[in-house]
Amino acid sequence: MIVPRWRAKAAEVRAAADAKKSQADTTADKSMRAVLEEEAQELDAQATWLEETIVEIIISEAQNEVADFKKWGFDIIPHRALMKQGFDTGNAERIDVETAFKNPKHPFRVAIVCAMWLTGFDVESLSTLYIDKPMKAHTLMQAIARANRVYPGKDFGLIVDYNGMLASLRAALAQYALGDDGTGGEEIIAPIEERVQALLEAIEATEAHLRGIGFDPSVLLGSKGFVRIKGLKDAVEAVYSTDEAKRRFEILARQVFIRFKALLMEPSAWAYAERHDNIEAIYKKLTERRDTADVTELLKELHRIVNEAIRTQAPGDDQAEGLTFDLSQIDLEKLRDEFAKKVRRKATALQDIREIVEQKLAEMLARNPARMDYQVKYEAIIADYNREKDRTTIEETFRRLVELVNSLDEEQKRATKEGLGEDELALFDLLLKDNLDKTSRERVKQASRDLLASIKTRLAELDRFWEKEQTKADVEVFILDEVFASLPSPPFTPDEKKALAASVYAHVWQQAVNGGFAQAA
Repeated sequence: MIVPRWRAKAAEVRAAADAKKSQADTTADKSMRAVLEEEAQELDAQATWLEETIVEIIISEAQNEVADFKKWGFDIIPHRALMKQGFDTGNAERIDVETAFKNPKHPFRVAIVCAMWLTGFDVESLSTLYIDKPMKAHTLMQAIARANRVYPGKDFGLIVDYNGMLASLRAALAQYALGDDGTGGEEIIAPIEERVQALLEAIEATEAHLRGIGFDPSVLLGSKGFVRIKGLKDAVEAVYSTDEAKRRFEILARQVFIRFKALLMEPSAWAYAERHDNIEAIYKKLTERRDTADVTELLKELHRIVNEAIRTQAPGDDQAEGLTFDLSQIDLEKLRDEFAKKVRRKATALQDIREIVEQKLAEMLARNPARMDYQVKYEAIIADYNREKDRTTIEETFRRLVELVNSLDEEQKRATKEGLGEDELALFDLLLKDNLDKTSRERVKQASRDLLASIKTRLAELDRFWEKEQTKADVEVFILDEVFASLPSPPFTPDEKKALAASVYAHVWQQAVNGGFAQAA
């Protein structure tokens, strides 16, 4: 019964995705096409997930099971073979069913069990348990505990009861969840009415927060097309008004999601489905991220974001006119003017810019810890932005971010100007000291090249050196010797060399653990 319905659902979602794609291909409106393409992508991902999912039975082996199952018109042999041999990984190896089910990335996502795996089988990522067999006492308690493990991105486990076992659960809780006085404590299971009321309160709190930051969520009720697109964009703009407003919304929204999911099978909760879905739509918009690969392209990316913020206004909006600048020739004055005069949803555009700057800063700092000053400058800009919020503040923040990006662009070019690779530049920055003459500075530069080459050669001889105390000590001594041999004396004193060697070792350790030097070697 499960597999045919699962396949039917997958086919239904796939058909819906194809229909959205067809609509997108035939519509002439660019904004509507973008919306349809986004919806098609989401449906396509859902269909792929459903199609890939494996549903399998896990039961204990019994005598005469082949004949017994045959009486029911069911062939147990292929399922028993899979339970014993596991899944084929495609590289001449197999993975056992337990390991596969515990791996969230494996397509074995639905297990039909009888007694096996109901008690004592720990799967942290398990989110939903469907129960349709009578259970009591400790067996019931252990079974429902399968879904209560903590896992990243999982707020709670959902128990779906097809057996009407609330009375059994109350009895089990009375026996196994006694209060401090041994009398059973307070009632643990809240009535449906109270949980529905809790859902409503969570929705109202979230909507009140949205109104408090300047967006009326009622405009989304029953909205479609451009009205809904505009409403969601206005909501996102309001949420991005401050970092605190965004954090508060996300916390409140997650409470709505938790309480709604816990009532998924309760008809009375569906009266609030649309309000839940509107909050979820805003939340999803916040999690959409922009990516850019190279800091030298960041200015073009900033211009593209500003371009898009202007271009995607509703039809007839006069703010959608007049963008003719060549993206390959970035004029910072024109870029700032565009942002100040033409971008209506400035907080949203600014958030997009912040995300790509934060991503690039993280990448640059991972390669070279000496670039921490740029992170400090960025944090100062954002602290000022959050301190006071008005149009002038947002435009000033944009100006400062553009200047920071410009300095990141120059920083990334510095390795080329110095005649060094990125990894060599990181060592050069660690070894460099103030007030060196030109000759000493060039000797430090050459020392960074030689030191990196020696370190890579040494690490290539070791397997994950950071996992053993002996190999860690060997690498530390090796770096100390290399630093003493490569840096000139003077101007470097023995104490300075020892301190620099410790800094280099810490950097090498961090890079090796993260795969940097291992890949380079």
